[in-house]
Amino acid sequence: MLIKLINRHIKPYWGLIGAVLALQLVATIASLYLPNLNARIIDQGVARGDTHYIWVHGAWMLGVSLVQVAAQIAAVWFGARAAMQFGRDVRDAIFHRVLGFSSRELNHFGAPSLLTRTTNDVQQVQQLVLMTCVMMISAPITMVGGIIMAVREDPGMSWLILAAVAALAAGVVLLIWRVTPLFGIQQTRIDNLNRVLREQITGIRVVRAFVREPHEAKRFEQTNADLTQTATSLGRHMSFMFPFVMLIMNLGSVGVMWFGGHRIAEGHIQVGQLTAFLTYLMQILMSVMMATMMLVFAPRAAVCAGRIMEVLDTSSSVIPPQEGVTELAGRGVLEMRDVEFTYPGAEVPVLDEINLQLAPGRTTAIIGSTGSGKSTLVNLIPRLFDVTGGQVLVDGIDVREIDPDTLWARVGLVPQKPWLFSGTVASNLRYGKPDATDDELWAALETAQAADFVREMDGQLEAEIAQGGTNVSGGQRQRLSIARALVKKPGIYVFDDSFSALDVATDARLRAALAKETNGSAVLIVAQRVSTIREADEILVLEDGRIVGRGTHDQLLASCPTYVEIVDSQLSAEEAA
Repeated sequence: MLIKLINRHIKPYWGLIGAVLALQLVATIASLYLPNLNARIIDQGVARGDTHYIWVHGAWMLGVSLVQVAAQIAAVWFGARAAMQFGRDVRDAIFHRVLGFSSRELNHFGAPSLLTRTTNDVQQVQQLVLMTCVMMISAPITMVGGIIMAVREDPGMSWLILAAVAALAAGVVLLIWRVTPLFGIQQTRIDNLNRVLREQITGIRVVRAFVREPHEAKRFEQTNADLTQTATSLGRHMSFMFPFVMLIMNLGSVGVMWFGGHRIAEGHIQVGQLTAFLTYLMQILMSVMMATMMLVFAPRAAVCAGRIMEVLDTSSSVIPPQEGVTELAGRGVLEMRDVEFTYPGAEVPVLDEINLQLAPGRTTAIIGSTGSGKSTLVNLIPRLFDVTGGQVLVDGIDVREIDPDTLWARVGLVPQKPWLFSGTVASNLRYGKPDATDDELWAALETAQAADFVREMDGQLEAEIAQGGTNVSGGQRQRLSIARALVKKPGIYVFDDSFSALDVATDARLRAALAKETNGSAVLIVAQRVSTIREADEILVLEDGRIVGRGTHDQLLASCPTYVEIVDSQLSAEEAA
């Protein structure tokens, strides 16, 4: 999965990777040449007292060092640029894939997990790409070149290199084998921490209302402790790495000095050659260490890449048509023919044999008990789900054959849970029509009975709105969401229990204003209160996913026991109040 992900998104940056490779090659050659120059200075300059030789080769050594430094800096710059742009592209790919998901896929992954995959997981893979550009390219070159140069200096001590590299590699392989499973556990526990934290922040009012702060604190502490335990275990394992590497390097140095001293005494090598051999050994071990560091990071990056590819390889259950209809000739006629919908894995359909028609200038209402399928029916209209049987048609065309942008432009949905985005009142109202004028915004606010409280806000249309609209009340959020749909002026309005947070007087004023504003459009109202829908041209009564009553308010009172039961229960509640 890691290789697949990198191959998919690194192609545009092969030029940068090529530049990094060339620069790392230059830097590595320079670093391998420096010990040889140093050995010459010691053996041929210092030993003979040749000052001119020392100055000339010292200047040459300085020049090579400057080339090495410049090449290394440039390689890191190009490598960082490639890695950051790679990360940007992966995040962009995840974002656009998630935008195309239906509610089914979003519920499968969950918002906290998608956030972690888009941020933390991408960062881990991005870090691996950066380390590959900075270290992994030069490590094998340094390792091979260092071995060749060291053997050239003294073949008799080459066994020391073999022993040191073998010991270092064995220790690191054992470490990787131990930590790889922990990386997968860590990412899962980061997901859990994000999920708990998101629930607690978004549900803080409920937490306080039920005095559950101690319980939620314990939940967070447990989740946090689980993540800390995994991270601590990883830290313990990783803490052995650098002391072990330093131990091998120091033992190697001692071995070179011990056996090298004897070989100098026997006349096989000179002091400069011993110095060069020792430097090459350190370079070889450092390159092994860099390679093993990559191997340590690779398992976690591989886990993250698998999680990212799981998102990128998931196709939406709502598939846009390849050549969708982009123009609708009608004014906004919605029809459902024998619609059936069953959730994946469910044995019983949520909706069954649903037939209805919305026409411009008519208001159709849906009422039913909780769980009767009202919101599911509404979600089928803008294709948040696709029907599992039957058809949903707009202006005579199946919604599955309509271009998504064309369909969404025709439908103005006010969801059951109104959501406002961080920004201003104006930016939220212009969400469906970016070029709307201020006059259009105020007209929509007047119809939605929201103009009065917006005028009282600091900045009016430019008043700040917090994420989710948490700085306004529930009723104000509903009215702003209704105004947002009105600004769009769609052919079909769908209000999914959008008046539940309004008082009776505001509800009545809003419905009267809406009737004038939407008289040329098809209107569908889903509601719990009979008072909200009693003036509708047609009322549908849902029970267990089926339409059990159809007609006006008076007709249903005479023919539908379920509707009579709903009316009686609400009248009783009002009388009790």
